[in-house]
Amino acid sequence: MSALALALSWLTVLPVRTGIPSARTAAGALRWAPLVGALLGGVAGLVVRGLTAVGVPGLVAGLLAVGVLALGTRGMHVDGLADTADGLGCFGPPERALAVMKDGGAGPFAAVTLLVVLGVQAGSLGALTSWHAVAGSAIAVATGRAGFCWVARRGVPAARPGGLGAMVAESQAAWVAPVWWAVLAAAGYAVAGWRGPAGVALAAVLVVALSAHTARRFGGMSGDVLGAAAELGAAAVLLVLATA
Repeated sequence: MSALALALSWLTVLPVRTGIPSARTAAGALRWAPLVGALLGGVAGLVVRGLTAVGVPGLVAGLLAVGVLALGTRGMHVDGLADTADGLGCFGPPERALAVMKDGGAGPFAAVTLLVVLGVQAGSLGALTSWHAVAGSAIAVATGRAGFCWVARRGVPAARPGGLGAMVAESQAAWVAPVWWAVLAAAGYAVAGWRGPAGVALAAVLVVALSAHTARRFGGMSGDVLGAAAELGAAAVLLVLATA
């Protein structure tokens, strides 16, 4: 249970106390991440359901739910998405891209990427107003977190020393993420028919492509890429679930 406690401490604002994690516990925390994502996604779905039930427009409810997700994760994954976008958007060697990512400012690539990805999440969440949407939202956010296990798979080193990325780099067997995606695809089918597995499949393709490109561009993986994978994966599933 120490790995689950660490996952909750890392990935949510819940006041879960943990000691200094070992490499084994950190690796286990990543494997628990989809379950933590399901919890967060369920909360977001309940926010949308509750707000639309009292007459709040769907898009507004979706935007507020995205805000709740950002608050619930300390904005960590959103920040990772922004930094990854700026790193990929700059010219120069990997060292230059990593320096841009570490700077902390949000450049034009970050701004556009956040607008598009979070806008897709908000609009899609706003279209999911039934009780099934709560489960769909949980599956979507869980799928985004399952991408952690692919980004941190063996064979992809840390792009730089220190930080979360270095702690979990190469900590996951290559089969862990596909197993999670298969489980979530089955759950998605039970909730939303063909849209469930189609959304999970789209998320998996995007995360695989993101991991391959960032590994080449940055010389490995980083904590920022984990955040980008989470947000892209969730957006992909939500978009497909909201498709009429």
